[in-house]
Amino acid sequence: MWMVRVRTGISDLDKMLGGGFMEGDAVLLAGSAGTGKTTLALQYLVNGVTQFGDAGIYVTFEQLPDQIYRDAKNFGWDLRKMEEQNKFRLICTSPELLLETDGGESILDGPIKEIRPRRLVIDSLSHLEMFVPERELRKEAYRLIMYLKTKGLSSLLLWESPQIIGNSFSVTEVGISFLADGIVLLRPVEIESSMRKAIGILKLRGSDHDKQLREFEITTQGIKVEASFSEYEGLMTGSPRKKATLGEAIDQFSAAFARKEKKSCKFLYRFLQYIPCRLLYKNC
Repeated sequence: MWMVRVRTGISDLDKMLGGGFMEGDAVLLAGSAGTGKTTLALQYLVNGVTQFGDAGIYVTFEQLPDQIYRDAKNFGWDLRKMEEQNKFRLICTSPELLLETDGGESILDGPIKEIRPRRLVIDSLSHLEMFVPERELRKEAYRLIMYLKTKGLSSLLLWESPQIIGNSFSVTEVGISFLADGIVLLRPVEIESSMRKAIGILKLRGSDHDKQLREFEITTQGIKVEASFSEYEGLMTGSPRKKATLGEAIDQFSAAFARKEKKSCKFLYRFLQYIPCRLLYKNC
């Protein structure tokens, strides 16, 4: 069965997603400060307008409109012009006002009727924590997500993840990950004393997706996804290390033999059991 996709317009990210997000899905875009969440979210909306004819709404709780217009302009995105063309709306409000309903109406109802958007971004969902008791947070997040779904919107919900490294990493601390149809993770990784950025698809309900962590950069044109970190392992633990090739591994264990290290020799014996003999002997 053919499934309708909402493409981000970032070609390599769309490939990771199997063609794009599923239409009408609510996707959590999680990452720590400075990882590029706002840039990717704006690019998702701008590409929707310029490449696919999809109108979009950007809801922000933390930045003033002038700052967003300015930052977008640095990437060559003219949000004011898109607003004049009724293809874009920027809404600066508070989580409290967004969650309120006046006679059953939301503050989003008006803009939705005006431009009939297909895409919407909320920056950021984690701000709900400041206005909603923790025990009520999942219920309010669920209510908001269901509202967006009933309007037929494909939404990108930003989430600030303070825990960025180590085995205790979690996307959210309040257990709302299960509410999202998809989860895209942005995180910094330190490799050889250099800070780099990684993107990964943790969840995409109803669709297959790329399981690798891939490097990305924030360029003058926006997010650019590059190759996977295929030469490294342990990226999610915060302690990445370069993978040893077969030849390097054999050299290391040969040195251990030479030093007559009994423990290493036992490990080598177990290691060699998993190597096809044709790799070690030509005429095997």
